[in-house]
Order: sequence, then structure tokens, then C-alpha cells
Amino acid sequence: MSTTRRTILLGLTATLLSACVGGGTFKTEYDPVPAALAKSWRLAEVRVSVPKSLSVSEAKTLLPNADIVWREDPLGDRHAQVGKIIQNAVLRGAQGLRGSTPVIISVTVTRFHALTYEAELSSSDWGVHNVDFIAEVVDARTGAVLLPATKIRAETPAWSGARMKAARAKGVTQKSMITNHVAATVAGWLGLGPDNRGTFSRKGN
Repeated sequence: MSTTRRTILLGLTATLLSACVGGGTFKTEYDPVPAALAKSWRLAEVRVSVPKSLSVSEAKTLLPNADIVWREDPLGDRHAQVGKIIQNAVLRGAQGLRGSTPVIISVTVTRFHALTYEAELSSSDWGVHNVDFIAEVVDARTGAVLLPATKIRAETPAWSGARMKAARAKGVTQKSMITNHVAATVAGWLGLGPDNRGTFSRKGN
């Protein structure tokens, strides 16, 4: 292939990628739990629901149109895989609850959109991990609702291209990035760590 033709093809690929991924503003957002309330809680259990009504895509494209996009685990029950990731992340984020009232944090996932390998391997550094869920806190002994269902957005920039290749060489994965961000978001929501709220602009979905 001639140098000129290769240059044209690379230019067209970059243009198509830019057109496909678009861009937008994303955020990590939640209403912080009142400090006095959270200090009275002691974590007894985390329950995670990933409704089967959430659509799943295994399409090998840049931006599949689905609620759940997850590829790092072997092909299988994506709802269960996502549930395990969120369970571990929420447990980590809430582990500092040391009050006298045992509580159950119930989480319902509404969106879990990570990168496909096609997106991760693209030459551009782009992409967003979209993780959204609803959390409710109840008294583990009585079932009384201590904190009504509240929406939490935990969206964080994904890495791709050379940046993610270098990160993977150091043991960083999409799973570790998502788990760390959700855990930090839950900790911030409960007042157990720094406020993790913020916005960013990036090409992705």
C-alpha cells in the first residue's frame, strides 16, 4: 500500500471514529448521606440486584446500544458478573461504617457500560465507563427504611489505545478501574472518604 493511500485511510478511520463516538459531559453525582445518620450505621449486608430487563450487547463494535456492556469476564451471565463487581465495590466503599445500627445497603444497577475491546484497542484515547445505580438503606433488624432509594451516578473516564496498553502491563484492568471508582463514590456518599463528585467532558458514551 502506498504511503499516500495509507495516510488517507488513517485519516478516514480517525474521522469515522470521531463521528461515531461523539462527545458529552459525564459526572459522578449523589446526594451525600447526612453525617450524623451515617455515623449511626454498621454495615450488615450489601444486596445487589441487576434486573434481567437490562439489555446486554456482545456486539463487536465501538459503542453497542445496550444497558450492559462488559467483556473482561468470560462470555456468560453478564448480569451476574456485573452484580459481583458492584457487590465488591460497595462492600469496599462502605466498610468504614462502625455505628450501632446494623444496616443493609440494597443496590439496583440501572446501567453498566464499559468499553468493548474494539473501543479499547482503537488508536484514540477516549471512552467512558458508565455505572449508574439506585441505593437504599434499611435497618437489618426491622426492615425499616432509613434512607429512601437514591440515584447514584459513578461515571469515570475509560482508557484506550496506548495508554490502556501500558496500564494493562502494570496490572490495571477495566474491572479494577470501575471497582475503585464505585468504591470511592460509595465512600464519598456515606461520608467515609473524600467527596468523589465531579464532571468531565470526553468522547464516548
